[in-house]
Amino acid sequence: MRAAMAAVGGEQQLGRLSALSVYRRAAGAGRLERRRRGTPLPAGGKRAKARPRRRGAGSGGPKPEAPPLSAAAPPSRVEPGKERPRSGDAGGDGPGPEAPPQPPPGASALPRRLERAKTQPKSSGAGGGGPEPEAPSQPPLSPAAPPCRLERAKAPARGPAAKRQGGPAPSSAGPRPAGDGGGAVGLLRRLGLMEDSRQRAAELFRWLVAPVAPGEFLGQHWERAPLLVQRGDPSYYAGLFSTADFDATLRSGEVHFGTHLDVTSYADGVRETHNPSGRALPAVVWDFYQNGCSLRLLSPQTFSPTVWQFLSILQEHFGSMAGANTYLTPPGTQGFAPHYDDIEAFVLQLEGKKHWRVYRPRTDAEVLPQFSSANLTQAELGEPMLETVLEAGDLLYFPRGFIHQGDCLPDAHSLHITVSSYQRNSWGDLLEKLLPAALQMALEEDVEYRQGLPMDYLGYMGVANSEAVDARRTAFMEKVQSLIKKLVNYAPIDAAVDQRAKSFLHDCLPPVLTQSEKAQSVYGFPARWQDGGPHDVDILITKDTEVRLLRHGIVRLCNEEAGVMLYYTTENSRVYHKEEPKFLEIDPEYTDSIEFLLSSYPNHVRVDSLPCETLEDKISLATLLFEKGILITKKPLVQV
Repeated sequence: MRAAMAAVGGEQQLGRLSALSVYRRAAGAGRLERRRRGTPLPAGGKRAKARPRRRGAGSGGPKPEAPPLSAAAPPSRVEPGKERPRSGDAGGDGPGPEAPPQPPPGASALPRRLERAKTQPKSSGAGGGGPEPEAPSQPPLSPAAPPCRLERAKAPARGPAAKRQGGPAPSSAGPRPAGDGGGAVGLLRRLGLMEDSRQRAAELFRWLVAPVAPGEFLGQHWERAPLLVQRGDPSYYAGLFSTADFDATLRSGEVHFGTHLDVTSYADGVRETHNPSGRALPAVVWDFYQNGCSLRLLSPQTFSPTVWQFLSILQEHFGSMAGANTYLTPPGTQGFAPHYDDIEAFVLQLEGKKHWRVYRPRTDAEVLPQFSSANLTQAELGEPMLETVLEAGDLLYFPRGFIHQGDCLPDAHSLHITVSSYQRNSWGDLLEKLLPAALQMALEEDVEYRQGLPMDYLGYMGVANSEAVDARRTAFMEKVQSLIKKLVNYAPIDAAVDQRAKSFLHDCLPPVLTQSEKAQSVYGFPARWQDGGPHDVDILITKDTEVRLLRHGIVRLCNEEAGVMLYYTTENSRVYHKEEPKFLEIDPEYTDSIEFLLSSYPNHVRVDSLPCETLEDKISLATLLFEKGILITKKPLVQV
């Protein structure tokens, strides 16, 4: 990077100015990035404010004496051979996704009078249209978790035997062992043969962390400690995304600086963003790269059908939005300052290699943080807990709160994709919705919460009186504790979970249909204009038609004050929140039928078996859900 900066002066003497030097002349010194705590950049693209909801289906720090929770265990290392060399200067990856925008007034209010239950149910973006054809529970956290053992995997065998190494056991429904031919594209093709979307998601996650078993990952690493997997298989992620895809994306003419692409650099402790305005034309972008700037493509799923399909499957496993950024870094440079993120990060090395350093959270307050950090300086860091070089096919996972930085070695560029999830998906985030609703219900139903405070409480309560020994203080504190404890009885837990599920469905990418699913859905229905008029227009669903949900996780029933709403994902956009939440307001008598379809998945059921009162209601409901892409039929309704 320093050599690139020194070259600017030479270019000026020769009468040529690079894109970087032109930008610096125009922008001046005031364009250095200053990220504020609580306003991180998005991993899934810049986020627009949520639109109002419409009714109906609308369009060097010291280490703590007691290590923090996530720092209790050292990282596991899974590698094919000897430890790889450590070299290079400091560098960093990009920040994670930004905090979701605030909803419009009243949008997140929970229904006040719903049946309360003690258990919490588990909830299961091309343009604004629908899908296109395809182009284990978490263990409790404990600071006393035992250290993860250091693991080493043998180098993958060459020749036919290699196909039997490096991944999960083969599934009878589709995906063969990781490391088998086909890379990511082959895996996605095999996953498409599975009938159950939940199984697809589980198998994709198994492949992502292989050869580490998912249960072992959740027990030893998830939200606890980094994981390094060195596979020695450059083709492991083949077809997911490449520099050729990056170039083709730029040539599409749809990429704009700041919105889709960031040009960044980090040298001598200074982090800069060099985004001009307007379209990111290839000549300008590659000139920035040639002069030592890193390129961060936001939301590659917007441009890449393969990344879209990958994330749309994986999000069902997490039950939380799965986003991504891709990072292209020139040899011998770095693009980002050290920092920590508010997301669980999976770094997939696609091309070249990159030197990484990962550091434990510096304080307890930085363990599993709600928001990403500001850019940190080298002086604020201690010794790294993990230092490695990722090569193509390798994986590095680190939990939110772990400081990290990555830089390119002098002899190779780096292309990696960071897959992120679990932003603002904690118990505290659930309680933020639950407690206000519980208090509102308590105020309505329990006179004790409406009784007045003691007239003289200001005289013995407050900070000024906190050291006083007074029986009235003791009684006051006991009263508050009693009211808080009793508040649990009014907590609409299921309703709060449904509200989070509703938000998740709005965050979701739409599903990517296989060719058979397209043929059996409204997206493959052969309605067309022919011979002067429309042909094959009528959707003829009968009592004998066999139907099922397209995916298990694409719908959510929510009982709200305005009525019973069915939220769904099939009309979402690949662009984050480009579309408003999609939902149908349905008659309460149809809820049993929706629940029946969910419980029957992935099996097909006859329309006649839906628990509606009349056959007309059964056919009407099935037709409506089919038209929204929520239901598919066992056989195409019209043979083409």
